[in-house]
Amino acid sequence: MEEVEFKRVHDPCLQSDMTTSTSTDTTPRRVRVREPIIVGAGPSGLAAAACLKNQGVPAMILERANCIASLWQFRTYDRLRLHLPKQFCQLPLMPFPVDFPTYPTKDQFLSYLESYAKNFDLKPVFNTTVVSVEFDGLCGLWRVKTKSIEYLCQWLIVATGENAEEVVPRLEGLNEFNGPIVHTSSYKRGECFHHKSVLVVGCGNSGMEVCLDLCNYNAFPSLVVRDSLHVLPQEMFWMSTFGLSIWLLKWLPIRIVDPFLLFVSRIMIGDTSHLGLNRPKLGPLELKSIYGKTPVLDVGTLAKIRSGDIKVFPKIKKVACHNVEFVDGRIEKFDAIILATGYRSNVPTWLKDTNLFSEKDGYPKKKFPNGWKGDHGLYAVGFTKRGLLGTSIEATKVAEDIAPQWKLI
Repeated sequence: MEEVEFKRVHDPCLQSDMTTSTSTDTTPRRVRVREPIIVGAGPSGLAAAACLKNQGVPAMILERANCIASLWQFRTYDRLRLHLPKQFCQLPLMPFPVDFPTYPTKDQFLSYLESYAKNFDLKPVFNTTVVSVEFDGLCGLWRVKTKSIEYLCQWLIVATGENAEEVVPRLEGLNEFNGPIVHTSSYKRGECFHHKSVLVVGCGNSGMEVCLDLCNYNAFPSLVVRDSLHVLPQEMFWMSTFGLSIWLLKWLPIRIVDPFLLFVSRIMIGDTSHLGLNRPKLGPLELKSIYGKTPVLDVGTLAKIRSGDIKVFPKIKKVACHNVEFVDGRIEKFDAIILATGYRSNVPTWLKDTNLFSEKDGYPKKKFPNGWKGDHGLYAVGFTKRGLLGTSIEATKVAEDIAPQWKLI
């Protein structure tokens, strides 16, 4: 407390509080911290903090929830596994346990994150919502405002990630639907939908897997496919499709690797267009590189679509009390709707900076691998659209950039 009070007198960023403080006020409204502040205690925030610590730099992690990785803890379904092999999902400086399977379960991944935080002695400040952040050019520091304290720091690392807030689509008549409407962030398992007709809106990895889960609980799921998409086998030639792609890209350009992946997929899973799953004109890797759109890795859903256990519908035209009308004219009755419509960044709602992050979508303006660093000590980790592998790359770069500056103060 002595250090804080000293800075309140001599730091111009803190002096304005002196006129409003009273002798009975033991908690200053503004606190100057020497270490970098990381917003978010998910995998990205933990990775950034661990990399900094490895460089000898402490960090303060601010987290709005009461635990680390709140998305994984509270907003994921029970059957979830990592869609990529564990070697592509481990955080920097600490691999997964050797006895973990190739595709760890949700609980195993959470166990890994808990061990990761313990191993690097990371202690986030929980239940602390950052309401606004802006750079103060007068004193050259970031003002990080929470509901009770305003922190001032030299380095700010935004690690709230791509999945901060649920995306709920605007569908005509959605509010008139009489059945339950559930976002996948609230979906756990399909037992409560037993023998019910359920419409799943969204055909990404989550939508596909929720449909499969519903089948396993004897529900009758239907899938809305609003756009073209690539569906690939999870594994090719006894190795992960992702790992094979990475290996091929070391030797061959995307224009050769993409057709190869599609050729093998056609042999393994057949033509998906007759199932209502039309492929985009761009190949899966090129589409991912340009637009960040991830191909679906099939874990058994296609077989259920072929057998008729899962029906496929095009884009929704409008929703009524019990029925849904689709753009092809079909009208079907459903008992429930599950929105597998993904998440979005919430950075523009609290960060008052338009140099690094776009106000439109909350992602860095520069594409990977150049979107991790902004001006005045501002950094981003976890916005690469390349999963945990991209997170690890950015966390390492940020720590290597801050460490030399830290040693000079």
